[in-house]
Amino acid sequence: MKVVTLSGSPRANVGKVNATSLRNTGKVPCVLYGGKEQTHFSADETAFRHIIYTPEVCFVEIDINGTKTKAVLQEAQYHKITDKLIHVDFLEIVNGKPVVMNVPVKLHGQSEGVKAGGKLNFKQRMLKVKGLADKLPGQIDIDITNLTVGKGVSVGDIKIDGVELLNPKNISVVSVNMSRAVVEETPAAAPAAAAAKPAAAAAPAAAAAKPAAKK
Repeated sequence: MKVVTLSGSPRANVGKVNATSLRNTGKVPCVLYGGKEQTHFSADETAFRHIIYTPEVCFVEIDINGTKTKAVLQEAQYHKITDKLIHVDFLEIVNGKPVVMNVPVKLHGQSEGVKAGGKLNFKQRMLKVKGLADKLPGQIDIDITNLTVGKGVSVGDIKIDGVELLNPKNISVVSVNMSRAVVEETPAAAPAAAAAKPAAAAAPAAAAAKPAAKK
């Protein structure tokens, strides 16, 4: 998994007034926890474009006055009206301690069911995983090549060495559903099959009606 560096400045004062003042200058109040102690700091709002505003996930190396700490994003809070980023929580990565984070799902291949006219239903684009930092994947890859109509992949079908998926096992991640194209094609074959049956039945009937030959 890639690592993104974030430069921060320690917060001398912690409170609503200080937080509002920071936001007015383009800064985002942040907190780093999970280690020996909590650290309150702020960072430029523009620095989060490679951490939050991206479909990828990453580890974050937070640099505060030369002290670097590896962490993962835990929560981002936004203004209810403006959707502006107003606060971010980071969890410090501690050796030997599992980390929980959301990881994107990426599909590979072209489904056989889709080729046959089925519709791909991609339900879970992010999955919650738990594991040691060096075991966590940057994304979860699923090969959908062999998925036929009516088939799918659930959370319980996904196995990643050293990583536990925390979503319910019965939740569908991706499936190929019946579409109108498949439904219309199926009944079309039925009349042909039905027409063949009377023709086949007519032969024995004709044989039965034929008078027996005289010896």
